[in-house]
Amino acid sequence: MAEENKDLGTQGQENTLKGKLDQAAGKVQQKVGQVTGNTEMETKGDAKQVGGTAKSTLGNAQQKVDDALNPNKE
Repeated sequence: MAEENKDLGTQGQENTLKGKLDQAAGKVQQKVGQVTGNTEMETKGDAKQVGGTAKSTLGNAQQKVDDALNPNKE
């Protein structure tokens, strides 16, 4: 499905899922960097977690807006 054809709720669900996946991947990367003493990897993992949190938060907001705009939608 093309990006422009997605409704706000669907896009929000996708962003929430992608954000959670980024958070998990970032946590793994951060821990691997921590265990191996690789501060660059650890920092990149921290950044990926922050980005994932932001994307997930955006997705949740998109879903709430969609719910507010379409109260009868199932």
